[in-house]
Amino acid sequence: MKLSNDFVLSFFGLKEGSHKFEYKIDKQFFESYSFDEFLNADFTVTLDFVKKSTLLELHFENKGMATVACDVTNEPFELPLEGSLDLVVKFGEEFNDENEEVLILPHGEHQLDVSQYIYEMIVLEVPLKKIHPGIEDGSLKSDILNKLEELSPEKNKETDKIDPRWEDLKKLLIDKNK
Repeated sequence: MKLSNDFVLSFFGLKEGSHKFEYKIDKQFFESYSFDEFLNADFTVTLDFVKKSTLLELHFENKGMATVACDVTNEPFELPLEGSLDLVVKFGEEFNDENEEVLILPHGEHQLDVSQYIYEMIVLEVPLKKIHPGIEDGSLKSDILNKLEELSPEKNKETDKIDPRWEDLKKLLIDKNK
């Protein structure tokens, strides 16, 4: 996965101390990862980068909106997302990213591509079930929502009469358990 050099941090020439970086993330960023759940995206990611003599500390924060389709009605809506991610970069013999919070880069490495961490931070904030806020407060008017209500089991249960033969069978089962 190769994006642009905008996400490659070259820390070789940076002085020790704190540095700030800001990234604008849009739909094209997610398309480069073949992530198509966002119909549109507008995020601002800030990176507090602290360079120390033996390690690097990265603190990512993101805030923004993604346009997604509701899982119930398929209606698009704006989903606000915000979160953070902390990462410590140490140096060792070989590359190792098995730990979620600690990344080990080989000695002599002088740059780090942060795009994967930005992508994971934002995508992991998306809820498993995306429900339009209009469904929860009852303000959404949709043909799909009307059809779902019409077909809901609670409404059908009231209109359906239970066959008396089933009632007799239930009595037999209850009598047997006594």
